[in-house]
Amino acid sequence: MQQPIRLARSLCSALILGLSLNLGLGAGTSPAQAQGTSQADFQSFVQSLWPAAKARGVSRGTFDEAFRGVTPDPKIIALTKKQSEFVRPIWDYINGAISAQRLDRGRKMAAEWSKTLAAVERTYGVPRSIVLGVWGMETNFGSFTGSIYAVRALATLAHTGYRGEFFQEELLTALQILEQEHVSRDKMLGSWAGAMGHTQFMPSSYMKHAVDGNRDGVRDIWTSVPDALASTANYLRQHGWQPGLPWGFEVKIPQGFDFRNLRQGFASWQGLGLRRMDGKPMPRSGEATLYLPGGAGGPAFLVTDNYNVIKAYNSSDAYAMGVAYLGDRLMGGMPIQGSWPKNEPMLDKDQRQELQKRLAGLGFYDGEADGKFGSKTREAVRNFQLRRGLIPDGYADFAVLRELRSAR
Repeated sequence: MQQPIRLARSLCSALILGLSLNLGLGAGTSPAQAQGTSQADFQSFVQSLWPAAKARGVSRGTFDEAFRGVTPDPKIIALTKKQSEFVRPIWDYINGAISAQRLDRGRKMAAEWSKTLAAVERTYGVPRSIVLGVWGMETNFGSFTGSIYAVRALATLAHTGYRGEFFQEELLTALQILEQEHVSRDKMLGSWAGAMGHTQFMPSSYMKHAVDGNRDGVRDIWTSVPDALASTANYLRQHGWQPGLPWGFEVKIPQGFDFRNLRQGFASWQGLGLRRMDGKPMPRSGEATLYLPGGAGGPAFLVTDNYNVIKAYNSSDAYAMGVAYLGDRLMGGMPIQGSWPKNEPMLDKDQRQELQKRLAGLGFYDGEADGKFGSKTREAVRNFQLRRGLIPDGYADFAVLRELRSAR
């Protein structure tokens, strides 16, 4: 069992101290002394990991080699605050993700790896469109898989205490990957968060879900496209992907529609007057939830449980929509037909946090008031709208904030 590890001081505090020194706020302590203290704390933290690593079968030689020359990376802390999928308008995020360049590269890669994608689809029941969508969203189809040594990234995040024990667990698992020689240290490269390979697997995802797609005896998500694509499909299938069920699709909502309807079978949705934008018939079976990412006046989608499986990769709705929409476009699907509310003013960060705090104060929201709007905020907004007799589209805009300010 992993032994409890007490963090002496966080890297984040050291960075704040360094900033204070640069501003002349820390007289008596030099920048060099502050850096030395930070390094000492970091090395103490690293050495405190050894008992837990040893208990997982990591040898002392692997442990020492993994951390040889490793120092905390201050750039990584800044990147934790820039998760655009939670703060940018969803239409900006999607338009940036589904660029003409990405579509062109994606179509070429879909053709080049068509046999592999077909085999993956047969084996795991996950459509090639979704696998391609993940590949494209994560690394632009392998064009940039990350250049940061994963152990350094994970150690930096674990040392700061960012996201509790999550990154410490991932760091220990990364050491196991090195111990078992799945990849060499020089090739264990990835993102600032420690995600690796063509489709950006965290170390724990690699250990649980990576497979040998080309049957050469190695699970190589870093350089083998077949392994990476098969591993991605296996990940989604193991997280509940239902073969034959679409992720969802854009729909046209009839005049006078009652937005209190949220989840129905496809036949019921058709009975309520919803029609697919692409003109295809509704699926014969299955259920879907009405999703209005731009409010009642914007594009409307019916999304299934498979859409939620995509969110197992990244919990952002913007990300899941990006994966699904990119995959559809690569398979010849049409652009989104509904009009986004681009001309409406957007809430800034302070206003987003105020909205979440006011929802919490009224008992609708129990999450962190971080200004990042996800499914929990959307559900809270919808419940508040229902209580106030507003259109329950779950869309957080100035109208909702004004209503919250007047609520008692």
